[in-house]
Amino acid sequence: MEMLSPYLIFLILLLHQFTVVTSIGVNYGTIANNLPPPAQVAQFIKDKTIIDRIKIFDMNQDIIRGFANTGILLSVTVPNGDIAALANRRAARRWVASNIKPFYPQTKINHILVGNEVLHWGDQNMITNLVPAMRAIHNALKRAGVGEIKVTTPHSLIILERSNPPSSAQFRTGWDKNILAPMLLFHRQSKSPFMVNPYPYFSWTPQNDRFTLFHRNHGVHDGPGGKVYTNMYDLLLDAVFTSMRKLGFPDVEIAVGEVGWPSAGDLGMTQTTVDNARWHNLNILKKARSGVGTPLMPGHRFETFIFALFNENLKPNSNAERNFGLFRPDFSPVYDIGIMRGQSGGGVVKPAPVPVTGKQWCVPKAEASDAALQSNIDYVCNNGINCGPIREGGPCFDPNTVRSHAAYLMNFYYQAKGYQSYNCDFSGTGVVTFSDPSKLDSH
Repeated sequence: MEMLSPYLIFLILLLHQFTVVTSIGVNYGTIANNLPPPAQVAQFIKDKTIIDRIKIFDMNQDIIRGFANTGILLSVTVPNGDIAALANRRAARRWVASNIKPFYPQTKINHILVGNEVLHWGDQNMITNLVPAMRAIHNALKRAGVGEIKVTTPHSLIILERSNPPSSAQFRTGWDKNILAPMLLFHRQSKSPFMVNPYPYFSWTPQNDRFTLFHRNHGVHDGPGGKVYTNMYDLLLDAVFTSMRKLGFPDVEIAVGEVGWPSAGDLGMTQTTVDNARWHNLNILKKARSGVGTPLMPGHRFETFIFALFNENLKPNSNAERNFGLFRPDFSPVYDIGIMRGQSGGGVVKPAPVPVTGKQWCVPKAEASDAALQSNIDYVCNNGINCGPIREGGPCFDPNTVRSHAAYLMNFYYQAKGYQSYNCDFSGTGVVTFSDPSKLDSH
């Protein structure tokens, strides 16, 4: 057998290291009505970013086709409602034949996720059939000759009975031996990862701000475990590891299915800022690429998917839910963490102003309620815009109505931000007009 030269060995090791170091995944959610077509998204990711894997929350065939021949790894998700039926082996074989085989290997599907946070959101029928469905789909993949595709399911950390300190962590009683132990056995046998969604964001309080956001702090001492934690992310991952070890499965790989931080939120949500989102996700990216690991798993590299690719304007609940994106729908970055090729991870990215031909104004929609418009006023006034003109005695105080004040501030905000259309969205209550609404504006 011919021996490789030391130089060639060095090159192989260097290339392998480079490939691993640049690896990062992102969740591609689609609860929005303003996103670009999937094929365009796939081309953007391939050409403009260092993202090498994408995770989606359904079996959207347009997205699956869009990533064909890009080389980007794709994780697809079986809807929670389909889990019970797919516990049947014949049904699982039919599902693989119609949902995987037509697209693979042109699209590099590498994970099939059976449901999403099933133990958190699913009913008892889904939970009971979760592991059987995972086994049935895995067997169907092997039978179809594509057994290299791994089967897993993402978990919220509701699966933990306690997490702090990590040495005392354990899975919830009842789920531990009845569901998670058989699932971990499946992962060991199939060499697939146990996937969790460890969000430091959901643990944030004003008191633990520095610990949650990777800033310098005195650390949290786990006395029984003999470890010191300097950030919430490591603590949560080690809590999962300890819980797995207590069930006898310390050898199963852990993957991070979701982790992120919103760049905007509702009034009073002081933690949801662009700077916090950038700093949090920059540190997540650094940890994923460096392989530094955690106190209990030093030198360990976790497959990691940041949440999320885009801001999604139709997500319900708080404004924070709509602002987890690394990118706006026009592909402009919300901030720079080094995801774009040629960027350093240095700070906030300001999109180039849109060339304006003729005058444009942002005005409230006719059907917008006063309550919604007051929320817009509060938002603008808390995001760097001088609201003095609409205060009593100010030049734009009269007419003293919520709609008039909102019209002035929404338009001022829209123009100050460079006439970007999404800066006139205001949760669907604003619209761009080319007709001068001077009766609602003081100048």
